Amino acid sequence: MTTTDPSPATTARPSLRLARERFLSGRPLPRGVPEEVVAAWRRARFFGVPHDLAEPATCPPLAGEPALLGAARPVLDRIVPALGVGGELLVLTDERLRVLWTAGNVPGFGACAVLSEQEVGNNSAALAVRTRGRAEVHGPEHFLDRWQDVSAVSVPVLGPESGQVLGTVTVVTRLCTAGAPHPQAAFAEATVTAIETELRARAGWDERVLLDAYVRAARGPDRAVAALDGRNRLVSEAAQRLLTPEVLGVLERTAVRARDADVPGFAELPEGAGCTARVTPVRLDGRTLGIVVALEPLDDPAPRASASSPPVTLTGSSVPWRHTVGHAVELARSREPLLLTGERGTGKSALARELFGPVPVQVADAALDTGLDQALPGWRSDRPLLLRHAERLAQPGVAALNSLLDQHQDTRLLITYTPGAPVGPCLQRLLDKLSARSVTLPPLRERAEDIRELVSALTPRPAPGQPPLTWTMDALHALERYPWPGNVTELAHVVRALAEHRRVSGPVRRAELPDAVREGPAARPLSPMEHAERAAILEALRRHGGNKARTAVALGIGRATLYRKLREYRR
Repeated sequence: MTTTDPSPATTARPSLRLARERFLSGRPLPRGVPEEVVAAWRRARFFGVPHDLAEPATCPPLAGEPALLGAARPVLDRIVPALGVGGELLVLTDERLRVLWTAGNVPGFGACAVLSEQEVGNNSAALAVRTRGRAEVHGPEHFLDRWQDVSAVSVPVLGPESGQVLGTVTVVTRLCTAGAPHPQAAFAEATVTAIETELRARAGWDERVLLDAYVRAARGPDRAVAALDGRNRLVSEAAQRLLTPEVLGVLERTAVRARDADVPGFAELPEGAGCTARVTPVRLDGRTLGIVVALEPLDDPAPRASASSPPVTLTGSSVPWRHTVGHAVELARSREPLLLTGERGTGKSALARELFGPVPVQVADAALDTGLDQALPGWRSDRPLLLRHAERLAQPGVAALNSLLDQHQDTRLLITYTPGAPVGPCLQRLLDKLSARSVTLPPLRERAEDIRELVSALTPRPAPGQPPLTWTMDALHALERYPWPGNVTELAHVVRALAEHRRVSGPVRRAELPDAVREGPAARPLSPMEHAERAAILEALRRHGGNKARTAVALGIGRATLYRKLREYRR
């Protein structure tokens, strides 16, 4: 709970201790126990946290010094003397609640390497990350036995540009009899303010260091050089002629990875890139803040990546999309009719054209010709037929289509259908007849991991001499969080409008996106049980690398149930 409300431990600590004892023993709880506290205990039990945890949680060592710790260390070193002797503990964590730094000591608190709820149960640092505000947890509000006599206040550290949670600062003391606000709350907030000020100053240093590295590398005639850090991009004129959106996307991702791990000396570019990319990390104070890339054209370059890349229709590597396309390709090998269903804008007609291949196709659009009076009379029986918008068919059109299916059973016919509008009994019987050979295309919100590939494929090729369109990570995150009611069609409109009409240089920032996309969907408040369930699902997704099929199996639920729950949490 945040400090806007009094801590339950303040007014009812003895009864809260009794309630926790009853909770652990499985007995009924007394009346008046705050629901948020009970929900926190339930989450700890759901995650399998032992209340008598003796060994502290561990986590793999971090590669190099994190940027947050580098910025925070001067501030923390200055304020350590202000800590009470033997009675206060100061803790810095990253955004995943891994402990980066500690100073001081509180008897009974015990050291931990990570403060996530999955490892140690309810605590103020995890609550601060979830609420993005100051949070306190006192005594028996904790789940662990060894934290029953301590109080803690945590404040999130926010990024100066992105506003994302970068970590937390926590002050731990002996149990505060006065409850909220914690007596060290102002101290924790002042510490975070100083760290955020240091982060803003260092952001300027990083840009200057990156610029200096770029200038040194770009000296000389016609050198193809780019400098990137995931937010900023500097590209020489010679490099602009070599870079494609696909290659630039690889380099942007390499720059982001370089902050946390070593990267190879040469980036692995898409087939047909036409150049090589030698990568040199740019470092400051022992940390990597970006990369400088030297591009060299190949003597006999293969065709450009964009020429050999899959069409937009087939772009996507998510499990739902690969399963859908694979199933459609398998069914299309037969000459029997195939029904493609899905929301508007999911790419039904475009996928149908890809399934037909290069052969000439006749298109009948029921939205313009409800009775098929214009399309069918001139149709040649040896030519594949694509019928779009079957939901708009009038009864004469349904009858004509049934007659065609009876007379030309070997005709290659693909039908697209958008559910939603009520249909008549004749059309419903036709849809039932085709249901055995139907494929449903997933909406874009159920395959958000494909958005970065789609953005690259949908971006128009820039004019000669112009750099390709690129995106900041914050803008890409906004695209991935938006539910896209118009699906791929809506995404294509946004990308192309930006490519054609923006008047500023550099990567697209979140502020340039349409209002609805920039602000994201309005989140409905979740119940405590939903918070626990959502946290469990997100953790399982992280463990399985975002693979929803494996996540569903691990959680013991159907994949459709998993998709439904994820949709509900985004509403």
